[in-house]
Amino acid sequence: MNARPPVVVLPPAQDGGRRVTIHGEGAGTAYSLFDVLDFLHRADLPTAGKAIDDPELIEWRGGGPYDWPNG
Repeated sequence: MNARPPVVVLPPAQDGGRRVTIHGEGAGTAYSLFDVLDFLHRADLPTAGKAIDDPELIEWRGGGPYDWPNG
């Protein structure tokens, strides 16, 4: 079964923010990994460090969890 991950982090915008969707709904714009963790926490999804690299949980587009243009 090739289910899509519930969380998608889009590539950085010009201001460095990355839009985040959870279950297809906009969760907000993240400006750091801490923002992504906050969105996961609010959605009752795992926030452990291992979860950040879990492709079944998060699809990172345009860079991974440690790629932030203004960071």
